[in-house]
Amino acid sequence: MKKTALIMGSESDMPIVEKAIAVLKKLEMPYDVHIMSAHRTPERTSEFAKSAVDTGYGVIVAFAGKAAHLAGVIAAQTTLPVIGVPIKSADLGGMDALLSTVQMPSGIPVATVAIDGGANAAWLAARMISIGEPELASRLCAERERMAAEVEAKDKKLNGGC
Repeated sequence: MKKTALIMGSESDMPIVEKAIAVLKKLEMPYDVHIMSAHRTPERTSEFAKSAVDTGYGVIVAFAGKAAHLAGVIAAQTTLPVIGVPIKSADLGGMDALLSTVQMPSGIPVATVAIDGGANAAWLAARMISIGEPELASRLCAERERMAAEVEAKDKKLNGGC
């Protein structure tokens, strides 16, 4: 199975990255976690993106706040799907990161999830990789069924059922 790369722009992004890790672990997906900066380590970030296919990755998830150029810089240098996770900051509540992540030029797409949406980024990565992985697709279906049953049970409890 192809690996998922979780790239955070700063160690302070780790609480959101941990939400993605929990999903990937639940789905038994291989992943690596790195800290890279579009601004402070541009050469290392570029080298990583350019070699990601050959290194066995199937998707890259980039977590960044404020200017949030990380996902776009990576997407400009790989053909792999890149998912951007804008991180909330005290300054603008994450809107700066959201707009920086979602406004990519034509031909350099970045799939973008909600501000602090680390878990959903992992779910999206799993869907992307599951296209060529039937066992992962089955685990995704089982998780959706589990979630649906959970909602049904909560509704039943709310309405006086056993």
